Amino acid sequence: MTGRSSKGLDFLVKRDDWSECRFEGTAAPGELASGQVLFAVDRFAFTANNISYAMAGEMLRYWDFFPAETGWGRIPTMGFADVVASAHPEVSEGLRVFGFFPMSRHLVIEPSRVAAEGITDGVAHRAGIAAAYNNYTPVQSDTAYSAPHEDEHMLLRGLFLTSFLVDDFLAEHDLYGARSVVIGSASSKTAIALAYLLSQARSARVIGLTSPRNAAFVKGLGHYDEVLLYDDVESLPGDVPSVLVDMSGNGDVVNRIHHRLGDQLKHSCIVGATHWSAGPRADDLPGAKPEFFFAPGQIQKRAAEWGPAVFQERVGSAWVGFRDSTAAWLRVTRGYGRDAVERVYRETLEGRADPSFGRVLSLWDAAG
Repeated sequence: MTGRSSKGLDFLVKRDDWSECRFEGTAAPGELASGQVLFAVDRFAFTANNISYAMAGEMLRYWDFFPAETGWGRIPTMGFADVVASAHPEVSEGLRVFGFFPMSRHLVIEPSRVAAEGITDGVAHRAGIAAAYNNYTPVQSDTAYSAPHEDEHMLLRGLFLTSFLVDDFLAEHDLYGARSVVIGSASSKTAIALAYLLSQARSARVIGLTSPRNAAFVKGLGHYDEVLLYDDVESLPGDVPSVLVDMSGNGDVVNRIHHRLGDQLKHSCIVGATHWSAGPRADDLPGAKPEFFFAPGQIQKRAAEWGPAVFQERVGSAWVGFRDSTAAWLRVTRGYGRDAVERVYRETLEGRADPSFGRVLSLWDAAG
């Protein structure tokens, strides 16, 4: 932990222009108030899913998790952190946790609940936000944790949960009677996880939409029954009941899918925004009305119906299978310091990131 109580550093983006970003140094953490806990954010993952957090920052209050000065925001990420100081009697220094963190060196929380399975941040500005994101899981209490697989855990566990919930939601509704599931932005890691789960169930044909640059990669995964380019949307079978799960946020593509499938499109599920800069969706589209998928709502529903322990067991069992399958294609790279963080951020924002790479970042230097 040497050096991790030094000066802070935050990565900030302009809330109305994500291409504008900067770093802001902060003073070394001072004395904690009673009940507070100080984390040193060790490493965090950055994928296209984090751009979706910025897209939904206002609507779903993602900007409220980690406040910044007016007009600026800190994008949430999934990562690991260590308790370097604690003024809470139930939280010990040295504890390592997994959870939602800013792209920063430090985070101070105010635990409202401390239990073996998790620490809940009760700080006022996070009140009313989806509770699932306010929980920090000690590694020794997480049955899905594996020290050699921390990078994969950061990169994929959070988005795998989203995929698990989408898959569960569709299964709960018997796929709305569909015989095919069309997935937009098929190379994104959330899409890959969903395609994996759907391919395991074999209850519908899984069709992936992607760019020419990523087509060979997507086909090589083995999770999709068919892979089409965005330019080939009009070749989708127009007489087959289908569901759309869109990770791209590309309004033009969504519009074309709706017009191609018409009444055969039984459900249109909007999950992500990997193509955030594309045009907007039309307001009046044929087929099912596009609906934004809110993962925390499905978490709360299933946790209430199944019980928290059974929910975690089912997610954990499915997660291990998917995690192990990624060894065939995922190449993890680590980056340290300002230059690495900004480079990966811009590559991802501009859609230049190689889908086979998993980017794990830290605002500490490599020796820190």
